[in-house]
Amino acid sequence: MGIGNDLKGDDALGTFMARNLHNLSPKIVTIDGGVVPENFTGAIKKENPSHILLLDAVDMKKAPGFVRIVHKEEIPNYSISTHSMPISFLINYLEIGTGAKIALIGIQPQSMELGQEMTREVKKSAIHVLDILKTILLP
Repeated sequence: MGIGNDLKGDDALGTFMARNLHNLSPKIVTIDGGVVPENFTGAIKKENPSHILLLDAVDMKKAPGFVRIVHKEEIPNYSISTHSMPISFLINYLEIGTGAKIALIGIQPQSMELGQEMTREVKKSAIHVLDILKTILLP
């Protein structure tokens, strides 16, 4: 599930990544959760997933484009995207509701100004992560 706002620069990276993973394989369900990922919990639960991967902009106070897996326990230490529900609540809800293993891949944004496009460095990192995911997910 990609999370983010297409109108706010690097915050669009989650939705950008979800759209680029769409139709990758019939075994992989891709959801563009936008700024209200909690609205898609029913659709996620209906799929009965074994794993859920969340993709989002995470302010980790690192260089723009820095990528890492953010563990649930670390979430309170970071500023994560611009959505209404804290991502930790979403993760807890999905863990309880699906039993799936959940990971959050965070990419350090550079600019999340309204009306801006994704910055070059962040888009480069998003594409790199997409390439890795495609290698892992495709047989």
